[in-house]
Amino acid sequence: QVQLVESGGGLVQAGGSLRLSCVVSARTFSRYAMGWFRQAPGKEREFVAAARWGANLYYADSVKDRFTISKDNAKNTVYLQMNSLKPEDTAVYYCAAGGVNLSSTTPTMIVDYWGQGTQVTVSS
Repeated sequence: QVQLVESGGGLVQAGGSLRLSCVVSARTFSRYAMGWFRQAPGKEREFVAAARWGANLYYADSVKDRFTISKDNAKNTVYLQMNSLKPEDTAVYYCAAGGVNLSSTTPTMIVDYWGQGTQVTVSS
């Protein structure tokens, strides 16, 4: 059974930073692109960032230059470093495993597996 276990969410003031972690089973980590989505109250779930093999990284325009996705292959862990956080970043953040979809003007993922989600709240 594939498991994606997130951690690192919490409450932070605007301008602050948080780092999310997602631990994945080794087989999943090596087979899939890994990424992050988020869902704010009353809104659809949206793509945030993805990391494919090598140095292929993809970001939503709304987080580019503020968020950084990275992978630690030795720990089967994907991270999302979030800096300069804004109140509009408040959402439940979900770790995702699947493939990167580049067919439209903005990148996204086709997700095979989801984590359980972790709450990020940014106060103004």
